[in-house]
Amino acid sequence: MKGKRRKKLTGPLMLLMLLTLLLPVWIGSPSAHAAEKSGAVYIIPVDKPIEQGLGKFMERGFKQAEEMNAGLIVLDINTPGGRVDTAEALGTLIKDSPIETVAFVRGDAASAGSFLALNADKIVMSPGSMIGAAAMVDSTGKHVDDPKLVAFWKSKMQGAAEISGRDGKIAAGMTDVNIVVEMPEINKTKQKGEIIALSAEEALKVGYADHISNTPEEAAAWLGYSQDDVFKVERTTAENISSFLTNPVVMTVLLFLGIAGVIIELIVPGFGVPGIVGIVCFVLYFSGNYIAGFAGAETWVLFTVGLIMMILEMFIPSFGILGILGSIALVAGVVRAAYDTSDAFVSLGIAFGAALVVIAIISIIFKDRGIWNRFILSDSMSADRGYSSATERKELVGLQGISLTPLRPSGTAMFEGERIDVVTDGDFIPIDTPIIVIKAEGTRIVVQQALPV
Repeated sequence: MKGKRRKKLTGPLMLLMLLTLLLPVWIGSPSAHAAEKSGAVYIIPVDKPIEQGLGKFMERGFKQAEEMNAGLIVLDINTPGGRVDTAEALGTLIKDSPIETVAFVRGDAASAGSFLALNADKIVMSPGSMIGAAAMVDSTGKHVDDPKLVAFWKSKMQGAAEISGRDGKIAAGMTDVNIVVEMPEINKTKQKGEIIALSAEEALKVGYADHISNTPEEAAAWLGYSQDDVFKVERTTAENISSFLTNPVVMTVLLFLGIAGVIIELIVPGFGVPGIVGIVCFVLYFSGNYIAGFAGAETWVLFTVGLIMMILEMFIPSFGILGILGSIALVAGVVRAAYDTSDAFVSLGIAFGAALVVIAIISIIFKDRGIWNRFILSDSMSADRGYSSATERKELVGLQGISLTPLRPSGTAMFEGERIDVVTDGDFIPIDTPIIVIKAEGTRIVVQQALPV
């Protein structure tokens, strides 16, 4: 009896021991969410304002991931938001991607950043991160009250949330200050005048996050991808340079040096250095915005035409028309090349004001070499240089000279070493003929052939 009882207990005991050994492995496995998946993991940083430059970078990252047959794209998000039109295009890019996508919110997925996250297949947030606060604002940071625009953006946010099976009312509450949203999962109610912004823990409870991880690699592992096959899409040198050149402070400095350099070269010609510096700064300004995707070829055309018109204004009398048209073309080129029109006007205004001060100082210092000397007659027409005044020459009456040209009836004669334009009363007097002044009427000196003595 004892032997049979021992045999009955041995089976369950061994099974219990086996479960005890395997349990820690199952609990500690990073791929508990799903079975291990194949394919490389591509991490694309979304760590700048959402505009065309970031859009081109993300498009390149998605294309690269598709070409390499990646299994997962991780959007490493930490952005304050940006342009709605760019966010809409990028949302479509994420949603329509044939590759599985996950939004890893590292810091803030604010405004348009939350829209990008909602278009991903999964959302993973890091501790201390935030998603939401997606109300539309203008360039000054003021809330947009236009009902049509608010309704458009709210519908986009709601649609992105509901496609992923999330509560669309919460997405609406992230965009519209005029609605009330109940969130019983976190014991909160969004009142009118408020905007929803969720922490990582809150987002997890209301279904706006699927997991909490510390790194993008951990998020990929949670989805079942190996951490040994991870690639991070890096910005190219050109993209980094473009990012630096499109910084508002750098843009202002470039415009200041460009305006000051070109104008100083025009009004104080001969140095060469100011002109070269000015042109280089303008080229850097337009190149940075062109690479970032803000500027098109038309901005280069506007700038070049405007500069040529302003140069021509200094040499061709046009009653200011060329100067005005040139200024309009220059300003249009500079403003159209920038990401934000209001920022461009501010940068241009500061740069132009500072440039005027420097130009005024340089003009005073080098006033003797300025371009204005081209329009001022500085040579004196003195008698010792062979010039005669246009005043009456009564003292010439009775003076004898010799004709230097045939007088038919006008010509030139020499009187005591001075060349004078003369005229006869109608008679023809050949060259090298002695003549005498018989009348001086203003600038009209009348002569006749001198009689032989």
